[in-house]
Amino acid sequence: MNLSYWEIKSWLANVDFTIVGSGIVGLNCALQLRQKHPKAKILILEKGVLPQGASTKNAGFACFGSLSELIEDLKTHTEVDVIDLVRQRVDGLQLLRQTLGDSNIDYQELGGYELFTKDHKSLYEECLSRKDEINDLLKPIFQTEVFSFKDNQFGFQNIQDKYGLNQFEGQIDTGKMMEALLQKAYQSGIKILNAIEVLSFSEDVNSVKIKTNHFEFSTKKLLIATNGFASKLLDENVKPARAQVLITEPIENLNIKGTFHLDKGYYYFRNIDNRILFGGGRNLDFKTEETSEFGQTQLVKNKLEELLKTTILPNKEVKINHYWSGIMGVGQQKKPIVKQLSNNIFCGVRLGGMGVAIGSIIGKGLADLV
Repeated sequence: MNLSYWEIKSWLANVDFTIVGSGIVGLNCALQLRQKHPKAKILILEKGVLPQGASTKNAGFACFGSLSELIEDLKTHTEVDVIDLVRQRVDGLQLLRQTLGDSNIDYQELGGYELFTKDHKSLYEECLSRKDEINDLLKPIFQTEVFSFKDNQFGFQNIQDKYGLNQFEGQIDTGKMMEALLQKAYQSGIKILNAIEVLSFSEDVNSVKIKTNHFEFSTKKLLIATNGFASKLLDENVKPARAQVLITEPIENLNIKGTFHLDKGYYYFRNIDNRILFGGGRNLDFKTEETSEFGQTQLVKNKLEELLKTTILPNKEVKINHYWSGIMGVGQQKKPIVKQLSNNIFCGVRLGGMGVAIGSIIGKGLADLV
């Protein structure tokens, strides 16, 4: 890249903090660093034209885990770990709302529902029988019961008689959230360079030398917030997980309001702008979906379209408007990785599909490490 003296001086010289990734974590980290270091030079590098990964591609669920998802987590995590995960998600959502304001993210607390298909009778019965146990587990956080069961009021078909309700779950407009975060970063004097991919970095005593696809420069501290793409730069227990999503054309008289979960959280849908947004299905083929490549597969598209027509909107003629995919960061454990890797290098990754909920607080935690 043919850089001028002015470009080097303004953007790439005397950089105090360089953050890789301009998603929820990276932007929140930068905002927290600005509060701590008002005069510091803070630079964010983003490989996409827009923020890549999951931050601009998620479904906009302000959630902390469905009943079946939490029951499943208890098989691989301790009760203390599960409580900590839920508390972190609740605190993260509160921080997001405080940082940006509910109107700027179009936050609506319409409740979260969990559907159980006819094929998942045993899962349904397990959730019914363990509802009180999970409510008791979460009572220190919410001071009241979170989960209950309600009759099917939305006209879904091929599901069990009742579905679960989480009264505290909400939804946001993902695009508005990211616009507000970017605007806040610009107003705080944080520099963001797009279409810049970090290829490698090396550390000496007081700085980190960064090589990108366009230039090389040095920074005092390097903070990596690339979540699903972290394995390209770090040797940590985090791998990519692709989520495929569709959205319908506008639907007349759409009475479905809220966020909805199916099959332990592997499928999810919601209302937005008189449309249904529907995603998931990576459990159909975990290996194929363990990728950092965007795109769709016929297997997942077919299943999403089938569930849309047979279960969610069984008596309506529905047209699909658009498909897309996002890349999450997952691992053997759901606890995010927020750690200091060396004297001048730090990371905040592995959000486990809960980026909207915990992205803000992981960004704050990353900034607090420095």
